[in-house]
Amino acid sequence: MARRLAGFLVLLLVVSICEAAFLFQPISDSHRSAALELFTPDHGSFKSLEETYEALRTFQILGIEKKPDLTATACRSISETVGSSSSTAKDLFYALKANSIAECKIDKKASKGIISRLNASVSGASSLLDFYYSVGGLVLIKDQSSEADVHLADAEGVFRSVKAFSQSDGRWRYSSNNPESSAFAAGIALETLAGIVSLASSEIDQSLISTLKNDIIKLFDSIEKYDDGALYFDDKLVDGHEYQGPLSTTSSVLRGLTAFAAVTAENLNLPGDKMLGLAKFFLGICVPGDAKDFFNQIDSLACLESNRVSIPLILSFPSTVLSLTRKDSLKVGVSTVLGSEVPSLTVKLVGAFSSGSKDASLVESQELNFDKASGLYILNGLPKSIDVGSYTFVFEVVLHEPEHEEVYFMGSQTKVPISVTGLIKVENSEIAVLDSDLGSIESQKKLDLAGKNAISLSANHLQKLRLSFQLTTPHGRSFKPHQAFLKLRHESKVEHIFVVGNSGKQFEIVLNFLGLVEKFFYLSGKYDMELTIGDAAMENSLLVAIGHIELDLPEAPEKAPRPPPQPVDPYSRYGPKAEITHIFRAPEKRPPQELSLAFLGLTILPLLGFLIGLLRLGVNLKNFPTKPVPATFAVLFHVGIGAVLLLYVFFWVKLDLFQTLKLLGFLGVFLVFVGHRILSHLAAASAKLKSA
Repeated sequence: MARRLAGFLVLLLVVSICEAAFLFQPISDSHRSAALELFTPDHGSFKSLEETYEALRTFQILGIEKKPDLTATACRSISETVGSSSSTAKDLFYALKANSIAECKIDKKASKGIISRLNASVSGASSLLDFYYSVGGLVLIKDQSSEADVHLADAEGVFRSVKAFSQSDGRWRYSSNNPESSAFAAGIALETLAGIVSLASSEIDQSLISTLKNDIIKLFDSIEKYDDGALYFDDKLVDGHEYQGPLSTTSSVLRGLTAFAAVTAENLNLPGDKMLGLAKFFLGICVPGDAKDFFNQIDSLACLESNRVSIPLILSFPSTVLSLTRKDSLKVGVSTVLGSEVPSLTVKLVGAFSSGSKDASLVESQELNFDKASGLYILNGLPKSIDVGSYTFVFEVVLHEPEHEEVYFMGSQTKVPISVTGLIKVENSEIAVLDSDLGSIESQKKLDLAGKNAISLSANHLQKLRLSFQLTTPHGRSFKPHQAFLKLRHESKVEHIFVVGNSGKQFEIVLNFLGLVEKFFYLSGKYDMELTIGDAAMENSLLVAIGHIELDLPEAPEKAPRPPPQPVDPYSRYGPKAEITHIFRAPEKRPPQELSLAFLGLTILPLLGFLIGLLRLGVNLKNFPTKPVPATFAVLFHVGIGAVLLLYVFFWVKLDLFQTLKLLGFLGVFLVFVGHRILSHLAAASAKLKSA
């Protein structure tokens, strides 16, 4: 039971810590370590150029210096792909994507060939993905080769062809033959249209741009939201092949939005809280365990870091648990999603509220001091109104320069759960046995709950047990812990647990044994007493043995409930058993060696008699077959007999009965076969002699 109580204490602590799950931390070294594990090349290369690009792009964004050297193998694959006439637009697209980071050299002739093939692919495109790979490839080669003349002759016509796949709700179809639309396809379409705008030799009709902006606003109207403020896109599972999941879908939309915002001079009129919600979504994933998901997360955060809509700022906290004992300072960090520095700003603590309370703020608005060495905003010393407990702190970030407000977005106010811990004073602790009728004190003893206690009490069923103590915080306020239990354990291991109630600072429990005799199963005898006081904010939680009490309870009636069977300790049931010491009886006394040798000689005498008899009978080999086949069977027959005799020797020396019988069975079958053949030959030879 003590283990269960201790486990419950740990559970409460974990729950209190998990309340900070709504906090979002920027990219850290854990992501860099995960990147090196997830993007591990197989024998120096990846399976495809798509995977190669994702690895190179991830390493580039995270600024990982000690990474696998992929340049040589990447350049070899890129060169083979761009030089092959069978490469599709998709192959060329990812080859150029990888080359945008690897910076391999592509000669002018190959570049011209790629441009020609991609232009032809744009002209013959019939689906959204055809346009995406072809247009994307042209944009990439334009960015990588300053000498190449890359443009779309009929950019507006291509724009209208792609726009034909759009739907009224802001989602897009993959092709005209597919009636299903998706947000993932919308992201691909936006990225494709951004490429068309950048490749256009003349300005695109502004009415098309305005229509597309309205489509984006409609798309964001369908965005979904988590309780922590994270925003994401998701598609209905219509076709399992095309369903991408929230992470891939949201990443696709964000790439398309960032690309389109970069090529248009107009404001997209998207609220900054939308971008902040997307940032919370990608940061809330922590560290994905899949390489594709990890790339989508990091690449999307890079888009948020440099987008022209609004760059979200993130509040981070080295610790959301502050100790009054250590006089911890409140520290707040402000950065972008990738942890980059931000322009000059002010962080204010504008309110602090007890968790679950709607009372007025416990603090007045105050500004945190900026520490240049650590880059953190610090509040040295918590206000006196903040005591041990759980709070919700409200922060406000104010940018110093007005022009920065158009670039960055933090939100009006940010609520953060903060836990304050400290040492709780346990005072006026005492335990007493009371007379049931008069309520007078039969015996009373003081307790030192911070030290050791060995209290010994005795009571009968007509008396009561009272335990009382006071709990106060470091600032002298009353403190109510999550747990306050009194446990009585009988010598038969039967346990009883009682909750200690409180009134303000005073905690008290009175056990009336007359009303508890049935619950105690009428078990008289010794009861050990143990007190548990625990809370996540209490740095000195207690699990202390008080002593014991001897109870004299009446005899159990005939139909009284019996104590439940106690659970068997698995360690005693399945653990190692006691060592068994076995003493063998003394061996029997052996006969004298001379007698044993004489007996051995007697057993050999029959064999000698057999050999002498053979000599007396004149045994010879005159009738031994001379023909090859009968002679072979005759030899095998005698070898088999010798093997049987040798098996008998091994039986006495080494083998057991079962092993001997198994081998003898095989030898017996062999002897029957060869013996039958040789005896048949001898019988036939004898018959010929008689007939002659």
